[in-house]
Amino acid sequence: MTTPKIVAVSGGLQRPSKTLALTETIVARLVQASGAQSQVLSLSELWPHLGAALYRQELPEVARQALDAIEAADFLVVASPVFRATYTGLFKHLFDFVDQHALVEKPVLLAATGGSERHALVIDHQLRPLFSFFQARTLPIGVYGTDRDFSNYQVSDGALSARIDLAVERALPYLASRPVAVRQAEPVALAA
Repeated sequence: MTTPKIVAVSGGLQRPSKTLALTETIVARLVQASGAQSQVLSLSELWPHLGAALYRQELPEVARQALDAIEAADFLVVASPVFRATYTGLFKHLFDFVDQHALVEKPVLLAATGGSERHALVIDHQLRPLFSFFQARTLPIGVYGTDRDFSNYQVSDGALSARIDLAVERALPYLASRPVAVRQAEPVALAA
């Protein structure tokens, strides 16, 4: 059995970032609990390579490598800051380049950060539908942190830390068994 590969995408556009801190904390605990390999991609580093492209073939190599990593992952951790009640535009732009069939049945742990609890539903009302489009398998649990859950860009709140631990516990079965490759359906010609 091969070691599973976790790829995380942090949608924060700044560094340091609470979203990146949350993402790295989740990934570190997943790796510690599972022994998986990991890679963290941050939009704070990728955004200069995404904004001008309309098509994947226009992207520079660094952006194509990030997309390849997302598509080849065994497990995704995806986090975004809340901006105007949803994920950032560049976060969506990144996932616009992901192959429509690459994430089918791929397990995804969703996370988000925001200024207050009022934005916590971004996970269910914005992120989950995006990954439903890809037919990914989003975990029923998500992780949401507010500004007050962090100190010096580190998770400092006990309740958030416990939520991360619970999410890791729920994610472990997906890392223990390798996903079965899903055969892409052949296009069906409709009779006139």
